[in-house]
Amino acid sequence: MKPFLILQLRPETKASNDEFEAILEKGGLDQSETNRIRLDRESIPDGLSLRDHSGVIVGGGPGCVSDAESEKTETEKRIEDAILTLMPAITDTDFPFLGCCYGIGILAHHLGAKVSKQRFGEEVGAVECQLTNDGKKDPLLKEFPDQFMAFVGHKEALQDLPAGCAHLLASSPCPYQMIRYKSNVYATQFHPEADSQVFEARINIYKNEGYFPPSSAEKLIEFCHQQDVRVPGQILRNFVQAYK
Repeated sequence: MKPFLILQLRPETKASNDEFEAILEKGGLDQSETNRIRLDRESIPDGLSLRDHSGVIVGGGPGCVSDAESEKTETEKRIEDAILTLMPAITDTDFPFLGCCYGIGILAHHLGAKVSKQRFGEEVGAVECQLTNDGKKDPLLKEFPDQFMAFVGHKEALQDLPAGCAHLLASSPCPYQMIRYKSNVYATQFHPEADSQVFEARINIYKNEGYFPPSSAEKLIEFCHQQDVRVPGQILRNFVQAYK
């Protein structure tokens, strides 16, 4: 099989490594079956061809697409620009793509939809996601329960469904939890790779990044371990199985 291109944005090495391991585990991938690029440290190589890959998976990160340019660090600007340079080829050719967390903002921004902190931001924790009618028919969500829990934590969100997209999953705090453009370009607002152990690590790493009061970290960790969050990882597994 061709490798999956894994693009990561997290500048914290532990967070990046934990996310990569979670993507491998939930996707049923071996490291040798991936081409991993940490965009906080590396550039996308000149001449990289999507055709040499089975699909693209974009991880999450602390940056926000909707932040003003003056609010973004040089690393955040470079990461955003790098991913956006790939998006025309991905959307034009309907190339298999799964954007997790940050990836939904990138996809929507590229498609001309509004991404902002105005509405639908989510506190760190778990939310109940519901299948829409389109979601019930989507191959990546085949045999999924009508409702399931997923881990979230976002300062920004889609304000409207981008043109040309199917709306697959919703939640009460944020209506646009998963979307699909054309047939093969997917993105989620929640973290499909995250289980309670992964989220505990992220809470500790990002507790001073404005997602929640640092003093509430231990209670958040306890809450996350009480949640039954096992279904979302199947999205990664289904994506890999569909396109490998």
